[in-house]
Amino acid sequence: MSKLDKEDFTEAVYEIVRMIPYGRATSYGAIAKAISYPNMSRMVGRVMGECDSVKSSIPAHRVVNSSGILSAKEAFGNSGEMQKLLEAEGVIVVNDRIKNWKSVFWNPMKEINL
Repeated sequence: MSKLDKEDFTEAVYEIVRMIPYGRATSYGAIAKAISYPNMSRMVGRVMGECDSVKSSIPAHRVVNSSGILSAKEAFGNSGEMQKLLEAEGVIVVNDRIKNWKSVFWNPMKEINL
């Protein structure tokens, strides 16, 4: 992937992440599918890991793995920060996993017209 392609990919990821509603979460794979790169969920994870959500106001804490597990919590520095941000939005997290994942999960393919 060239630098220009990576910039486009990154911006496409951020565009979807900005749409995730308060109190909901989605997965790396769902984002990858929504931007027409269904096999690039790990790359979505890498992009999210490099995202400075404080400076960019991108709600990176709302992106987890396909099982609802807070797999990227280290990217927030303090390992409890991602959970705190989700819980502040009413999302229940138990043992690094979102409780009631199916009802919290936001599917961009169904929620926005892509």
